[in-house]
Amino acid sequence: MSSLKRRLEELDTPTLSDALDKMGLPGAVFGLMPMTVTRTVVGKAMTVKLGAPLPGLPKRHLGAGAIMAAEPGDVIVVEHRGRTDVSGWGGLLSRAALAKGIDGVVIDGAFRDIDEARMLGLPIYGRAAVPVTARGRVAEHSFGEAVTIAGVAVAAGDWVVADGSGVVFITAARAEEIVGVAEDIFAREQLMVRDIEAGRPIGEVLGAAYEDMLKKDRP
Repeated sequence: MSSLKRRLEELDTPTLSDALDKMGLPGAVFGLMPMTVTRTVVGKAMTVKLGAPLPGLPKRHLGAGAIMAAEPGDVIVVEHRGRTDVSGWGGLLSRAALAKGIDGVVIDGAFRDIDEARMLGLPIYGRAAVPVTARGRVAEHSFGEAVTIAGVAVAAGDWVVADGSGVVFITAARAEEIVGVAEDIFAREQLMVRDIEAGRPIGEVLGAAYEDMLKKDRP
């Protein structure tokens, strides 16, 4: 396990979102919720782009190529432009992902076989569950290429962190810097936790220093 992954596992998505805010960076997305089991997911993105069936696309079931290309611990990240009328992921894919050691799935849309994924223990973050099949309705356009998830650009190899609060993407090129800022925020908030538990009034703990904590640092 890389040291960066270990550090990310010590943080949560709100803290990482705060770090992104402080740095003026995108990455935290909205509308994607834990749909099966709520477990923190941390890994590198293996991306999939879905779209309308078009002539000349490979006759490959959506997501299969990404699963085969992924490394254990990766997170499958599926661009489906928020569609909830048709599934972009299903039970057989969930089983194949677990067999490959995939840590979780993030889909900007709906998926099916939610009960199966829940029983298997595979964390899936998405917008909805739907029974409607992708066959004849949706095709895989690519995998391992840049995608857009809820308005945020995600490249294969970027970091994904998902927990009960939602999903955050961290660009690989600035991951060390972002994590460092998040760790500083976490440390400062732990001091506030200490003060609250010691009985200090909440109005004193969450004063001006807290409200200004995410202001961008001056160069």
